[in-house]
Amino acid sequence: MAKKAPRRTAQRILEVTLDLFNRFGEPNVSTTLISAELRISPGNLYYHYPAKDALINTLFDQYEAALNELLQASDSVHNVEDAWFFLHTLFELIWQYRFLYRDLNDLLSKNRRLETHLQAVLQRKEHAVQTLLQGMCAAQALHMDTPTQHTTATSMVVVLTYWLSYEYVRDPRHALEPANAQQALLRGAQHVLSLLLPYLDAAQRNHLQALTGAYAPPQAEGTAP
Repeated sequence: MAKKAPRRTAQRILEVTLDLFNRFGEPNVSTTLISAELRISPGNLYYHYPAKDALINTLFDQYEAALNELLQASDSVHNVEDAWFFLHTLFELIWQYRFLYRDLNDLLSKNRRLETHLQAVLQRKEHAVQTLLQGMCAAQALHMDTPTQHTTATSMVVVLTYWLSYEYVRDPRHALEPANAQQALLRGAQHVLSLLLPYLDAAQRNHLQALTGAYAPPQAEGTAP
């Protein structure tokens, strides 16, 4: 007797929920809307996820697992190009789960589990960025003493954590639309790395400026350089 294909309803629910949370913001998406978008009954949704927090927590668990794997790559960063790639990849993951950052304060006020887990996420991010800075210093790409590494790592994590909120405030109607993703992420990576400019080796500083220039959007005709 042939085995039945594994049920995919639970995964479909997560995929649609993530899309709706990202598009409209978690506070604006009800379980009724999710079930209507999926064309399933609310009872079917509740069978898999008994409450909205169960959906949020499961999506966060996916994000946290992917983040932990990515942060391990921080010990492979030795120069500006490595750091650029690492940070851009990190921003891509943040973008994929951007509702967590867009609605961060609201989520923390309602969900105790997220509150404790996100505190741990911040600590892991800061440790990874400190590892990144240590690797660049060891490779002589960066010249920064240990106390400055700690304060700079914290500043970099602050920008990483709140960059999308800043983008959203600048342009609430368009900033978090998929068409604007690439430039938003590039700007984020550029601003995080700009914190290193005073400490970079001259060649690395020039390389960073070349990287940011290469990825800058084309200027509109008639715009001053």
